[in-house]
Amino acid sequence: MDQRSALALADDSDYFQNMIYNIIIKIAYVSIVGWFALAGNAMPGQPIRALAQEHVVFDRSPDPLNIPLYTPSILRLPDGRLVAASERGGTWQKQGNHRARIAISDDGGISWKQQAGADIIQGRLFKAGNAVYYLGHLRDLKIMRSDDNGATWSGEFALTSGQSWHQTAANVWHAKGNVYLVMERYTSHEIKGWPVGELAPVLMRAKEKDDLTKRESWTFASEITFANIISGYRENKPQLSGVGIPFFEQSYPVSTMVTRHRAMAPIGWLETNVVQIVDPDHYWFDPAGATFHLFMRAHTGGTGFASLAKVTENQDGSMTTSLVQAPSGQAMLFLPFPGGQMRFHVVYDRRTKLYWLLGTQATDSMTRADRLPVDRYNIPNNERQRLALHFSKNMVDWCFAGLVAVGPGNKGSRHYASMDIDGDDLVILARSGDRNAKSAHEGNLITFHRVRNFRALVY
Repeated sequence: MDQRSALALADDSDYFQNMIYNIIIKIAYVSIVGWFALAGNAMPGQPIRALAQEHVVFDRSPDPLNIPLYTPSILRLPDGRLVAASERGGTWQKQGNHRARIAISDDGGISWKQQAGADIIQGRLFKAGNAVYYLGHLRDLKIMRSDDNGATWSGEFALTSGQSWHQTAANVWHAKGNVYLVMERYTSHEIKGWPVGELAPVLMRAKEKDDLTKRESWTFASEITFANIISGYRENKPQLSGVGIPFFEQSYPVSTMVTRHRAMAPIGWLETNVVQIVDPDHYWFDPAGATFHLFMRAHTGGTGFASLAKVTENQDGSMTTSLVQAPSGQAMLFLPFPGGQMRFHVVYDRRTKLYWLLGTQATDSMTRADRLPVDRYNIPNNERQRLALHFSKNMVDWCFAGLVAVGPGNKGSRHYASMDIDGDDLVILARSGDRNAKSAHEGNLITFHRVRNFRALVY
C-alpha cells in the first residue's frame, strides 16, 4: 500500500471514529434531555419547571366574585375510573343549588361527567369494600354511598346530631380491614372568628365491609384541642418558648389585627392527614400496628411547621388521642414540615415505600404585612400560588420532587389539592384561580393535573 493510500485509510478511519463518537454523544444528550423532560425538570443549571402546569378545568365559577369554588377531592378506582368532587360556595346555594358536585372520568381526566349533587361541604371521596363514599358535613357529619363506582349515589345520611364539624378532603388510610380518616369537631364557641384553636381532630374507624352510612359502623377517637393542651393559651401567653410561635401577637378569644385588613386568629391546628409508620427501624414504629400519627396544618402565623399528634387503639376497641413524645420525653407538638402552614395531602406509595406530600410552597412570608401588595391574600404566610411535591421515607425528612403548578399573579392560586396514585402517575385536583378570581382564597377554578411517571422523581 503506498503512502497516499495509507493516509486516505487513516483519514477514513478517523472520520468514522469521529462520526461514531458524535452519534454516541448525540444519543447520550437526547437521552439526558428526555429524562429531564420526563421528570418535568429543566437541565442542570436551568430553572425548575412545573411538572403539571397544563390542566383540565373540572369546574369554573359562573360568577367569580360571588361564587367561589372549594374542596377538590379525587379518587382512582381499581378499574381506572376517576371519581372527583368539589363544591360551590357564596350565593350558589341561595339560588337553590346543591353545594357539591360529584363527577366521573373514564378517559384519564380529559373529560368529566357530573353524576350527582350533594348538600355536603368539605367532603372527601374514598373507597371501602365494594362501595365508594363521599363524607363531609353540613354542621353534622353527612355521608353518601355509591355501589356502582360513582355512577349513581344514595341520598345523604347523618352520622351525628347537633354538632359542628370541619375538615378538608384530606387523606384516608386503609389497614387491618378497616378504613381510617380524620374529621375535626368544634368543641366550643369561645373564639370569635376562625376557631381552629378549638378544633379537635377525631380519628374515625370503620370496617371496610360494613355499611358506612350507619352511625354504628364508626368508632370515634377521644378529643384534644390547642386551647386545652397549651398552658397559657387563654391568657394570650402560650408556653411555647424557643420556636417563635405564635409569630404574631395572640389576642384570645378574638383575632389580632396585624395591619389594616390583615388579621391573625388565635393559633391552632386543622386539615388533618393520618398515616401509620411502617418502617420497623423508625422511632415511632408500633409493632402491634395500633398507632396512627396525625399530621395537621399548623396555624401559627409563620411557615415551615406542621402540628403532630397520635391515636392509639386500645384493647377494648376505643381510641385515645395524645401528643407524640420524642425519645427525650419532650412533647412534639410541632414538626418542621415543608408547606405545613397550609393545607397539604399525603399518600403512601407501597411500591417505593415512600410518603408523598402535596402542599403549598411559601416564598415571602417575611415581607412586612403592611407592605404586601393590595391583592395579596391575608397575612404574609398565607401565600397560595405554588403547588409543590415532596417525598419522604419517614414523614420527617422531606426531599423536594418538584413544582406541580404555579398560578398567575397574587389571585391565581394553585392550592388545597387532593391527589391519588393512577398507575405510574399522580392525579391531582386543585382549588385554583386565575386573574378573574376574587382572591387567592376565593378561587374561581377547580383544575385537574397529572404528574406523569412520578416515581422517576426519586433520587
